Formats: sequence, structure tokens, C-alpha cells
Amino acid sequence: MNKVTADHLARRACVYIRQSTPGQVQHNLESQRRQYALVDRARELGWRDIDVIDDDLGISGSGTRRPGFERLLRALCDGQVGAVFSIEASRLARNGRDWHTLLEFCSVVGALLIDAEALYDPRLTNDRLLLGMKGTISEMEVASFRERAQAALLQKAQRGALVRRVPIGYVKGSDDRIEKDPNARTRTTIELIFRKFAELGSVRQVYFWFDQQQIEVPVARGTEEARQIVWQSARYHAVLSVLKNPAYAGAYVYGRSKTRVRLDAGQKQVRRQVLRRREDWAVLILDHHEGYIDWNAYQSNQTMIAHNDNARGNAVRGSIKHGEALLAGLLRCGHCGAKLLAQYPSPRVIRYQCSGYLLNRDHACCVMFGGLRADRLVSEQLIHALAPFGIEAAIEAIESLQDASDERIQQKALALEDVRYEVTRARRQYDAVDPTNRLVAAELERRWNQALTTEAQFEAELVTLQEGREGPLTDAQKRELLSFARDLPTLWDDPQSLPEHKKRLLRIALKEIIATCEGETIRLILHWQGGDHTRVEFEKIRSGRHRYVTDDDLVALVGMLARIEPDARIASILNRNQRRTAHGDDWNAKRVCSLRNNHAIPVYREGERQARGEMSVSEVAAALGVTPTTVLRLIRLKQLRATQACVGAPWILRRADVERCVAERNHPVTPPTADSAQLILEIP
Repeated sequence: MNKVTADHLARRACVYIRQSTPGQVQHNLESQRRQYALVDRARELGWRDIDVIDDDLGISGSGTRRPGFERLLRALCDGQVGAVFSIEASRLARNGRDWHTLLEFCSVVGALLIDAEALYDPRLTNDRLLLGMKGTISEMEVASFRERAQAALLQKAQRGALVRRVPIGYVKGSDDRIEKDPNARTRTTIELIFRKFAELGSVRQVYFWFDQQQIEVPVARGTEEARQIVWQSARYHAVLSVLKNPAYAGAYVYGRSKTRVRLDAGQKQVRRQVLRRREDWAVLILDHHEGYIDWNAYQSNQTMIAHNDNARGNAVRGSIKHGEALLAGLLRCGHCGAKLLAQYPSPRVIRYQCSGYLLNRDHACCVMFGGLRADRLVSEQLIHALAPFGIEAAIEAIESLQDASDERIQQKALALEDVRYEVTRARRQYDAVDPTNRLVAAELERRWNQALTTEAQFEAELVTLQEGREGPLTDAQKRELLSFARDLPTLWDDPQSLPEHKKRLLRIALKEIIATCEGETIRLILHWQGGDHTRVEFEKIRSGRHRYVTDDDLVALVGMLARIEPDARIASILNRNQRRTAHGDDWNAKRVCSLRNNHAIPVYREGERQARGEMSVSEVAAALGVTPTTVLRLIRLKQLRATQACVGAPWILRRADVERCVAERNHPVTPPTADSAQLILEIP
């Protein structure tokens, strides 16, 4: 039976051409020729209007979006297609959904399906059954191919032999072994990335440091067989990829990423995401090759990178920021498990507050307390723990400063070696060419001159860096560093000690701090990295109080001095005793007056002391007819009763005691001395 009718020929024929991968498009040329030859078959069957659809060359037919296939379906729906030509069913679709959609559309509009051997009419039961079986076989065939290929890849990966593309800093040997790159510049740059991350503790800060120091990083270009290393300015993702790749820890890993398939606008979307946890990796072989760091350092780096991810919210500590709060990111509420946020209500004021209160305003805040005392108490615990290692750390720092060369100078020197090689290579190429061939010689000469210019530029930059290099530590600087190590509290409290450095030390030593509130008591449980725990407690500041409150004993002292001295004299006495205001400032008459007004202490009135029957040393000396020094001696010998508010304050004597002393004229005022020639002082 002739299935091709005049109605079919009145409409156009569509020749659908597809190959699954770009590699097939480039190399499987015979398959392309066979598919394009279907145009001749269509002409032989009587079609004159033929549309070749080859938009899907290099696109898989397993369900992903295919522009050419969608155009074919639209043409079928419009009733413009009388026949669809394809070399085989697998070219049209490799999944049941697309295949049966095509069959349904063809049966509705009466279009034929034609391959290299037969003609099929989807409206006929037998043809529809045969086409359905072909589609199922095609779908199962690709699934079987994929399963066998994945099993073979997994078996090879389990031996650590599946090496597709090695990271920067490594090369693949002739026996597919992974070895360190013999290029010293590449190796030292990779080592520098890990060293700076251990120092700075942040991928972003490492990237900023490389950018500020103008140190280039290597980047691979091209395929693995023709890979070329290009040096360019540092990029954040280039630094991050080095730090997150387990290959630099000497580990072989396979199956870190998984493929996620989902429907988007009715089409299957296949996306590969690095989402698998470490325990879900298909293959992990430690010590597979020589690493730049060990596995423990790699795990610590991943933990630090994860904790610096601020987008993860309460699940991580968060990155180290520039605030003064030393415990930010370490504190966690012992009641609800939420993080404690660091807040700055005013300058030089720190407050820690449970973040759970911000999410649920209907409940009272679990924990909230001032941060300065908490920072000080935890810092004291850290200093106490680090005290035995202070001298060792200082000696190690001195040795590292003496032995380590400047990274910038080292990197620039290695870059200069690379440039000099390029100069030599360009010169050899120029010498090898025939000078009369000016078309080639002119270009090689230009490249040689360009390499010479780059060499001169790098040499000048290296000289500039060497001239600005800091000299070795002097003996005085070494002694100062050792003295700081012996007195860690002084070094910690030094104004030049940055909060970022203190936070990094705290995070190295502490896992987290659990804060709970019991009445007016704040309890902090310090969880150290080694597994030990320390408990710290302190009382909350009562309502209406703050840290800038003058001590009660100082207020009482000002109250006593205000009864005998004016404000200016009180300020002088307090400064001599090294007493400071609540803000740490020196006293003056204005500040003493403000303190008196705040505590309702009346000002000194002239004659107030005399009205109370009190006398000063000078007044007693005049009454006794002696010098003030003699009166002070009598007070020291306790022959005259006197009181003093504080050291340096005036002595105050009661008039009754002075009069009693005057009345006792028959008694010696001063005791005899060991020198018999010395006269006894008689009070007239």
C-alpha cells in the first residue's frame, strides 16, 4: 500500500538532523552526510518543498531543551508538514515524552514518519505499535549506554586512575600520575595562597592582599591536551577554587557534584551543582599524590570558609568584621540556641543580644548583657591559657621574620625569570627565520622587542621592591618582642592591637561560647578547641547604671573634701592620688562641680570649717607658736589627734584637742632623743 498521498506531497517535508555532542559534530562527519542525504530520499518520494532542521546539532535528545525539535512541533501543529524524515528514531528523541508527543501530533495532522528504510503512518495501529517499540528501545538504549559508561568510570575512579583535568599547580605524567608542576613560580604562588589564608583567615582578604600587592596567579586555558598557563591579576573565584579543591591536600576525589534534574517551563533542565557532603562523595583516596597542605589543614580551611559564609545566618559564626566586639560570632544562646548579635547602641558601648528576639517580638529576649565585661573576662581566660606559650611564640616569630623572604620580591623574581625565558625564546625564533622573509621576520622582531620591554619593566619593579624592603629586626626590637611575650596582658591591651587580630586568636582557641541568664547573673560556658570547658559568671548591670559611673568610695571622698576645700583644690588632690573620672580623664574644678551636683553635695563655704570647731595645720601652728612642720611631727607621733580624708589631703584637727594640748604645758611635747646635747622643745 502506498502511504504517500497527494495530501502529504502538498505539504512540505521536514528533514530533522541531530547529533548528541559537539565532539560528534566535529568528528562523526559520515553520520552527518547520511542524515543530510535524506533530502535526496524526500525528493525521490515526490516532495519538492523540503525544510532541513539542523538546529539541534550537538544537543542531546534525552529530554533537554531543543530549539530545532520545538520548531518541528510548531510546524506540525500548524498543519504545514506532510512528512518528518529522520535517519532513525533515536535522532528524533531519546525519551518517551518527546517521542510520544511527536507521534500524537503526526497522527492528528496526518503526517508520516520516514527513516532511511521504511515509511510509517502513526494513524495505523501496526505502525503506531512499531514506532512505540522503536521509541522505547531508543530510550532504553541510551540508558543502558549511560549506565555502562558510569560503571566503567566509577571502577576506574575507585583505583584513583580516572584523571580528566588536573588543577593548577599539578601536571599529569605519562602514566596518568598526578605530580607537582615543575614550574617554581606556579608552585610558590599556590603555596603563598595557602600561607596567606592561614594568616588572614578569609578568602576575601587573601584576594584583596594579592590584588594590593599586584601578584598575579596562574590560570589554565585550553583543553587538557593543549593546556596553557596564563598569568593574570588575582580573582576571588580563582583563589576560592584553590582553597576548596581537595586535590591540593593530596586527595583523589570523584563524585563531589551531583546532577539535579527538574522541569522548567515544561522542559527538563539538567544542572550540575556541587552540593554533596563530604561523606557522600563517591570516591575519596587520601595521600594519593603529593599535596601542598595536609588533609587536616584542608578540613580546617573548609570549616573556616564555611563559618565565614554570612549568608548561612545562625548556622555559622560569620566572618570577622571591624567592630570592637571580640566575642561576635562565638556567642550562642543557651536557652533557644540562636546566635547572640553584637550591637553598638552608642560609641564605645557594646551589647550582646539573642537574635531569637528579633524574629519573635512576642517573647522576651532570652539573654542580653553588656559586652565590655564579657570581652574582658573571656580575654583574661585566653591570656591565662596562652601565657605558657608566649615566649615560644615570640621566638618562633623572630625566627620566621629573619628566615622568610618577602613574598612580593620572590614572586616578582620568579616572574622575571619567566619573562627572560620568553625573551630568549623570541630571540631564538628571530634568529632561526630567514632575514629576507620580511613578512615573518618583522612579526618575530616585534615580539622580541615586546618581550624586552616587559623584561625591563619587571626588572625596574623588582629593584623598587628590593629598595623598599625592611631590614632585619634589631636587638632592641627582639628584646621588646620578648618583653611583650612575657607580659601578654600589656600586649593585649595595647591601643595598637587591632580587634581583628584578637578575634582571630579567640576563634582559633574557642569553638563557641554558650550564654545563659539566671536572674541577675550571666553565665558563659567557654568550649575550647581541645575539648575542655570553662565557666565564667558576672552580675548584670542594674537598670539605670552604666559603666561610666563614679565609684562610691570616690563620691564619698569628694563629699569629705567638699567640707574643707573648694572644687579646684579637690581636683588637685584627686589628681595627685591618680584618681580619674569614670571616662578616664583628669579632674578639674568643672568636673568636681558636676559630680557634686549629681550627688547633691553642697559646695564649700568660707568659714564652714571654723564653725564646726576644726582647725588646719597652719592655724594650729599659729596657736601653738611653732612651725607647721612641728605640728605634722606631733600628729605623726600621735600627740595631736588629726584626721585626713586621703593621702595628700589637708590634716584637720579639732579645736578642743588643740586647746587640751596647750593646757598641758608642763608635759614635754616631744620626747627626748638619743642625743643628750639636743634640747627639749618647750611649748610657751
